[in-house]
Formats: sequence, structure tokens, C-alpha cells
Amino acid sequence: MDQPFSGIPSGETPTKRRRQWNRLAVIPVGVIVLYLVGAYVVAPMAWKRYARRHPGLNDVPGITQTAAGIPGDPLNVALIGTEAEVKAILLAGKWFSADPLGFRSDLKIAADTVLKRADDRAPVSNLYLFGRKEDLAFEQPVGHSPRHRHHVRFWRAEKAAEDGRPMWVGSAVYDERVGISRTTGQITHVTAPDIDVERDYLFKCLDQSGGMSETYFVDDFHTVCKGKNGGGDPWETDGRLFVGVVVPGK
Repeated sequence: MDQPFSGIPSGETPTKRRRQWNRLAVIPVGVIVLYLVGAYVVAPMAWKRYARRHPGLNDVPGITQTAAGIPGDPLNVALIGTEAEVKAILLAGKWFSADPLGFRSDLKIAADTVLKRADDRAPVSNLYLFGRKEDLAFEQPVGHSPRHRHHVRFWRAEKAAEDGRPMWVGSAVYDERVGISRTTGQITHVTAPDIDVERDYLFKCLDQSGGMSETYFVDDFHTVCKGKNGGGDPWETDGRLFVGVVVPGK
């Protein structure tokens, strides 16, 4: 005689099935607990730590200026370390110190452009922050012409970082071609609009060098996330400033 159908698979008792449901119910409860801990415990603690680490950024302008006082490129990176440590990690990341502007360097970059020769020391134009031009300028050539390249300028901030070492705030921008300045009519490099791509690329190079002890970002460093630089080139950003702590002695 056939047994009546109970709705419970063979070999499975109501007690066993109840235990399985109880185990499954733990999963959404666990997710909720993790969310609450992250949102209301970890995040506030991290924010306090973050806020304590950046007193030197409180008075830092978000935009550089040209020599004529026109808004220049936005700041999007910062490094903490001595001048020697910052130079060393940039070189380790295959970024090269740019030559200063001058008649000889201008002739060289013009010849390299015509002859399509790579130049890992091509000069960058001067931009100003804290009332002075950049303290450090580095670049990385792309292909066989200085028409396009990666480059970054750094200024030593007026306040030191929490560990007592200098903080260097900088602007990393990609030169995508040579063109005419929309504001002055001079021949200059035209920069790519998405400055976050160059910021991310620079930190990828520095991370791969093995010389960073820590990297993090400052949210909402820029509250205005679109604009134009001194050459009239548009730029846009998610507003974050990336910060890297260089390993001491690197």
C-alpha cells in the first residue's frame, strides 16, 4: 500500500529541515550585522583617523595658477616623504626629472618633436602654488615623440605631515598632443580632460615600485569637479586626492 505524501523528502525529518532553515536565516542576519558595524563603527573610526592625518591639507588650494594668475591644472595627488625619498620613488616608478625651461631645452624639445625622438627629460611649463612655481617636476615619455607624455608637478606644502616629514601636493596630468592655447594663442601641450586617469596611473607606477608604505584618498578634496586650465583645456575629476606615504629611507 502506498505511503501518503508528507512534503518532506525521504530521510529528512522536520527537525533536520528546521535546522537547515535556521542556518540559512543566519546569512541575511550576518549581512545586516556587517553593514551596521561597517557603517556605524568602522567608517566613523576611519574618518577620525583620516581627518587627523590631513591637517596640512586644510589650507591647500585645489587649483594651481599660471604666471599670469589664470587658473591652471587641478591638484590630484600628494606624497609624504623627504625630498630625497620622493625623488627616489618617482625614479623607481620610471618617472624622470624634467629639465628646467630654457632656450636650449626649448630647442631640444622642438627637434625631438620634428624627428620623433623620445625625451625622458622634456621640460614642463611652470605653474604656481603657495606663490611659487613647482618644486619638483617629473615626466614619463610615451612612444617616440614628446607630443604626448605623462607628467606631474609637486609643491612642498607649508605644513608637515603627522610623522614630521614634508607633504608634497601635486598635479598629475597627461599631455595628449601639441596644440594652440585657447587663452593665449601660444603653442603648448593640450591636456587630457580626465585627470583621474593620470592620477590613478601615477599611483599604479609608485605602488609597483614597492616604495609605498600606505596609500589612501581624500574624498571631496574638490567640491567643483569640472573646469578649464590655463590653456583653456577642460578637466574633470571625481574630487578625490590620492595620498601616498613613502617608506622612510627609500
